[in-house]
Amino acid sequence: MTAPLDPVALAAARRRARLSLVAGVALGSTGHIAAVTVATIVAQDLLGSPTLAGAPGATVVLGAAIGSVTLSNVMARRGRRPGLVAGYAIGVGGALLATLAVITRSFPVLLVGTLFIGFGNSSNQLSRYTAADLAPAARRASAIGTVVWAATIGSVAGPWLVPIASDYAASIGLPALAGPYLVPVVFVAIAAALSFALLRPDPYVIADASAPRQVEARPEDGATAIRDTLRRPGVAASIVALVVGQFVMTLIMTMTPLHMTQNDGNLGAVGAVLSAHTLGMFALSPLSGRFSERIGAVPTIFAGTAVLAVAAIMAATAPPTGGPLLVAALFLLGFGWNLGFVAGSTLLSEHLEVHERTRIQGLADGLIWSSAAAASLGSGVIMAFAGYTALGILGTGAAAIPVLVLRAHRRAIGHHHEHAEAEVPIA
Repeated sequence: MTAPLDPVALAAARRRARLSLVAGVALGSTGHIAAVTVATIVAQDLLGSPTLAGAPGATVVLGAAIGSVTLSNVMARRGRRPGLVAGYAIGVGGALLATLAVITRSFPVLLVGTLFIGFGNSSNQLSRYTAADLAPAARRASAIGTVVWAATIGSVAGPWLVPIASDYAASIGLPALAGPYLVPVVFVAIAAALSFALLRPDPYVIADASAPRQVEARPEDGATAIRDTLRRPGVAASIVALVVGQFVMTLIMTMTPLHMTQNDGNLGAVGAVLSAHTLGMFALSPLSGRFSERIGAVPTIFAGTAVLAVAAIMAATAPPTGGPLLVAALFLLGFGWNLGFVAGSTLLSEHLEVHERTRIQGLADGLIWSSAAAASLGSGVIMAFAGYTALGILGTGAAAIPVLVLRAHRRAIGHHHEHAEAEVPIA
């Protein structure tokens, strides 16, 4: 059993762990986004047809869903550090397989490789909950927002490194399209190494324990205990908010580039819209965290769903070739998602004990990425039969679901917060 740390050593360990988490997400997202950027291009090159070009993107999301559940189970048994390191290591293995797939021109190997790349993204996503564990209840939203913000670095650096890596691969005799998969090999491997070296003691050992207990700790959380936890109003409502936010954002974002190019939009306009969307998704995360702390997680989720609904309407009515209205719509689509993502993650952590968090958080992320896969696949079908405008209408309607669920459980959630404020000792 690890001896308790003195206050100075504990503060230093938490600070080191937070820096490691931020660096890991920055590095991991750089590698992940570089790989995703070329996924459809590589698939079309290998197959000679765009029919299944979206398959590698779908397998990456599927890998993230499977990885979230699998890695959270590893964390529940072994600790946060082994789970995060394992996810990053599997992501590196997937990137190596994807590189081999391009060299040997094997589409099935590419799908296996991208599936494992998704595990690296699972570690990126689960890092936000690890950061939340290290913070007192009043600062959890900011801790989550800071880690989510780190993905901004990857969203900028990942696409920028793609042509550089392609040129490098060609210079050493490899296919140019193999180069972008070398980016996650390097960057995600560094994320794994940093997590292995710096997350000591394990974040579980140095987790903040100031929150009051809602239930007694159990040595093993079986299926019955998990079901009981999922029925808790705050837990169910936060998962609904996270899943619906991801669904609405993915539903509209996935088809926007195709919608633009089908209507003679140029690639420069597509790039501007996607850059604005990425900026909205990540860059304002610290603001979302502070907003959640000041007014509460539930009102922040309400704000996020309102922004999502407005963005969906704007996207549906904007000129399809781009322009300020579509740029603003996709920026707000990203920002609305971010508000709900940070606040929903905070609300989920608030309603779980430390011994419950890992498996439930992994399950929640598994549902989030499953909804993203469903939205990604379904958006193409809806657009083919009903048009892009129908995606905006559907997204607007779906955004109301978290509001209805949260309002239905608001009294129970409010009672929990009153109970928590009464019991948490003032430092």
